[in-house]
Amino acid sequence: MKFSEFNKEEEWADLAPYLDTCLLPVTGLTGEETPPEAADKAAEAGKWLQPLELAFRGRTVTLPAYHYADVSDEGERERLVRYCERVKRSAYRYLIVVTGEAGWTAQTIPPADLIAGPAEAGEEPDPEALKRAVAALWKGIRD
Repeated sequence: MKFSEFNKEEEWADLAPYLDTCLLPVTGLTGEETPPEAADKAAEAGKWLQPLELAFRGRTVTLPAYHYADVSDEGERERLVRYCERVKRSAYRYLIVVTGEAGWTAQTIPPADLIAGPAEAGEEPDPEALKRAVAALWKGIRD
């Protein structure tokens, strides 16, 4: 479910016990992109997000996208890490960061329970592999 689908606090209170996992799309913009480049980065994150939203509707909540996160900049990376820590404390047992940026690992954003994104530039999402990774997370299996 998307965060905007909850229109009343009571709805969230009733559903929260079943929605223990949030998906946080992170675009990875630096502010130096042209509009087409920014659109491409957002689309790349969306390609990785869509299979997760489809497979786990009713168990996950998709948060608003975190767009400006140049993780090569230590200050920006730390800001994203603090944001992820707050999100987890607020309501979720599991946080899955979804990005179209290549090479992010568990060390990139330590509060994330899973990073869903390409290992290498140009890699396309494998919906079955993504589903297995989330299922393993829920079963407590770590790499």
